Amino acid sequence: MQLHFSPSMRSITISSSSNGTANGGFGSGGGDLMKIKLAARHISYRTLFHTILILAFLLPFVFILTALITLEGVNKCSTIDCLGRRLGPKVFGRADDSGQRLVKEFVKILNQVNTEEVPERLKLPDSFRQLVSETKNNKYTAKEFALILKGMMERLEREIKAAKFAELTNKHFAASSVPKGLHCLSLRLTDEYSSNAHARKQLPSPELLPLLSDNLYHHFVVSTDNILAAAVVVNSTVQSYLNPEKIVFHVITDKKTYAGMHSWFALNPISPAIIEVKGVHQFDWLTRENVPVLEAVENHNVIRKYYHGNHVAGANLSDTTPRTFASKLQARSPKYISLLNHLRIYLPELFPNLDKVVFLDDDVVIQQDLSPLWDIDLHGKVNGAVETCKGEDEWVMSKRFRNYFNFSHPLIAKNLNPEECAWAYGMNIFDLRAWRQTNIRETYHAWLKENLMSNLTLWKLGTLPPALIAFKGHVHPIDPFWHMLGLGYQNKTNIENLRKAAVIHYNGQAKPWLEIGFEHLRPFWTKHVNYSNDFVRNCHILE
Repeated sequence: MQLHFSPSMRSITISSSSNGTANGGFGSGGGDLMKIKLAARHISYRTLFHTILILAFLLPFVFILTALITLEGVNKCSTIDCLGRRLGPKVFGRADDSGQRLVKEFVKILNQVNTEEVPERLKLPDSFRQLVSETKNNKYTAKEFALILKGMMERLEREIKAAKFAELTNKHFAASSVPKGLHCLSLRLTDEYSSNAHARKQLPSPELLPLLSDNLYHHFVVSTDNILAAAVVVNSTVQSYLNPEKIVFHVITDKKTYAGMHSWFALNPISPAIIEVKGVHQFDWLTRENVPVLEAVENHNVIRKYYHGNHVAGANLSDTTPRTFASKLQARSPKYISLLNHLRIYLPELFPNLDKVVFLDDDVVIQQDLSPLWDIDLHGKVNGAVETCKGEDEWVMSKRFRNYFNFSHPLIAKNLNPEECAWAYGMNIFDLRAWRQTNIRETYHAWLKENLMSNLTLWKLGTLPPALIAFKGHVHPIDPFWHMLGLGYQNKTNIENLRKAAVIHYNGQAKPWLEIGFEHLRPFWTKHVNYSNDFVRNCHILE
């Protein structure tokens, strides 16, 4: 018997004798034949071959993925089902969302903890390293971990806030003190006044005395006990003026500084400008009888405690922002109870023969010719000033009456509008003729007395608030170009605008002659200091 497989493997022929084959085929012989047809095969050799190739290519990758999942060790897979769930997203390119689910669960726990109070007895780690160590050792739950984390953050916030308040307090004391160099300068110049006749020479010389009341000249007034600051104001004004021979400077100081101030300008004449130096004790009109309210301001116990006491004790720091606290400290500068700071309200009486003056604070620098100020028409108003309620700097130029007054007090609420625009002291054009026709000084005194009687509950920011009330209706706004503010508390001052401004004002604590002054803003002031002067050099000012 013989078997014959067809080439396609679709049939098998069975023969009982071999003769048929020898005689030329199965059909010609007499042997028995049986032909069996097989079903069609479903897998060809080619398909089988390709399948083996694909498996040989994929199996190493399956092995590698399985090894990676095992090494990850986050979720142990001990079943084929688990392995499939882990392998499936990786094989088919789908991202594993287990990390996202973990984050969502943790955020849910954080939100829950956010509404809870941290227990007072909860022991908080002192560092991140300690937090990690304790978490491993104690096996905290996610909620316990979140609660400890919240406690650490709250403690850190309290410490940062306390440090910021301490910094602001220290800055306040630094701003209120007299630097050693400036104190040295005053002492040396005072000594020079007593020993050097040139330091005592008359200012100005006798032949120039009539010009002190000549209204054809441009009269500037600066009131200060800071000799170096006064020198910078005068120097910068003269250097910026197109016709400096028209300048008359009236420098007013207190009795203790008079000798030193006089010595400086006598030994350092600034030609061709005319300089007059006077002490408050030399004005016949400026007596305690004429200004009784100022005596009360200087001697009032509440006032002295407010300006010289502990500025942190009693303050509710938990409800106060650092910026608000800084503003309150600035308002408590002792200079605000100095007669020199209130002096500008008496200009018509101190200079009875003058028609117009420009008053300058001692912390300004003049960068442009100020002679056009005398040509500004004030339209019958008394005070030409820059308004401070609008401008690019939202912090410096956003001041309205609500920023200075306590509108919860019925007297303030009844008489003032919280949205009324404030204006700036520091560079003001005063029409003294128009002023003499008003009751500005009397109004100023009346409100000062009212605030004293109310224990400073109407306002607490120096001399500007009573002036805002007294000059109400008497102010003519001038272009902001003439007066740029905030260099003493705004370190983000626009330098390009700074260079263009006619007068720049270092109002605030960071005065340019102090170590706490902003380094990038100080050069605009120091370039007017004569460092070659023997007194400045020997006192090592700003070294």
